[in-house]
Amino acid sequence: MRVEFTPDYRPHKYQVEIHNNLRKARYSVLVCHRRFGKTTSMVYQLGAAALQDKRKDARYAYLSPFLKQSKDIAWDILKRQFGGCHGVKVSEIDSTLTFPHGPRIRLYGADNADALRGGFFDGIVIDEVADIKPGVWEQIIFPALQDRKGWAVFIGTPKGVNTFHELYTLAQSQPGWWAGMYRADETQLPWLNSDTLAQARAMMPDAAFRQEFLCDFNASADNTLIPIDVISDACRRAAHPQAAAGMAKVVGVDVARFGGDRSVILKRQGFIAFEPTVLKGLDNMEVVGRVAAVITEWQPDAVFVDAGRGEGVIDRLRQLGHQVIEVNFGGRPTNPRYSNKRSEMWDTMAQWIKSEGLLPNNPELKTDLAVPTYRYDGSNRMVLESKDEIKARGMRSPDLADALAITFAFPVSPQQRSRAGRHTVDYDPLARSHIGGHQVEYDPYARR
Repeated sequence: MRVEFTPDYRPHKYQVEIHNNLRKARYSVLVCHRRFGKTTSMVYQLGAAALQDKRKDARYAYLSPFLKQSKDIAWDILKRQFGGCHGVKVSEIDSTLTFPHGPRIRLYGADNADALRGGFFDGIVIDEVADIKPGVWEQIIFPALQDRKGWAVFIGTPKGVNTFHELYTLAQSQPGWWAGMYRADETQLPWLNSDTLAQARAMMPDAAFRQEFLCDFNASADNTLIPIDVISDACRRAAHPQAAAGMAKVVGVDVARFGGDRSVILKRQGFIAFEPTVLKGLDNMEVVGRVAAVITEWQPDAVFVDAGRGEGVIDRLRQLGHQVIEVNFGGRPTNPRYSNKRSEMWDTMAQWIKSEGLLPNNPELKTDLAVPTYRYDGSNRMVLESKDEIKARGMRSPDLADALAITFAFPVSPQQRSRAGRHTVDYDPLARSHIGGHQVEYDPYARR
């Protein structure tokens, strides 16, 4: 039986992007800012799946922490979109829509988890995951999806580091999963333009704004080194790449430590950081090839490589004739106010981001930069949260941010380039000049 309907749902471009990505993954985690329209899009996703499903016994569900909450959030939208279809039966008693050819969509609340037991689901949307009781997904919903190879979409807004964050982190690396994050300053939806966001920022506590609109899982921590709103400001700065002409060109390389980590190559020239190159599943020799290609093409003034897991990369690059500088993240800092070199590099980078740094609008880099917290030890030295500590609280290793941080390992001066095919820079070693509005000092004796 063919069911005719005309929905009043008109998705914006990010919702269209989401629907397209959901088709490619069995499990999806969707982190959205407030007023994004995530519930509307997911109700439509359920309805469209039910309409297209030819099985008479197909079962779909929408779940939130409480049944009353499910009704308040999704029931009216579901009825408005699909309740008017010819032959669709609407049951207010058990919050169910039954289509004439058999498929059914029902609303549930995790407060009555027993109502979910014993059945099966072909697809389910789980809203406000952070507030759902532990064990509901693993013990009840996941098994109910297996018989029919059903799909699940987790949606919500961050509320600290919890189950929702663990699922988002998992979805970024697990086969068959998809993770999407949509921050308000990136989407710039008509009803949440820059002026509206500025008003919200002025009226709301800083942590609440970062959590609700910038999707910051770390917002509740008052010792985050680089808040997400500071990072977003750096992404909005604009400058022509030539504005940094003549400034030192530096490459940072963070080599993967374990299977889930990523090797990252990141270029920075003066106040401009460029899009990182993220390498997954490559061995050290393959990483060497990619780094060598960047050196040959870009001709940087310095290449800093993480010595923690990059010994093989460093040795091979030197054998090939490339001058690279190894940096031990746990080594002694230049400034004694830091506990180690990594803390020093990150804090130097943080000051650069706050003052003049121009960042690429890369969601993974932004997330990585906002992860680490800091503290002070008994000697009043700053201690940045280690990668192992970050992983212990369920966060992913901030590999992209480490690749940017390592570009601040030591001061770098631009070298004279006179070979054929290279840009030539003539300078007075003691002169100061202004390029693109930024003061530059050329010091031939600066450490490279």
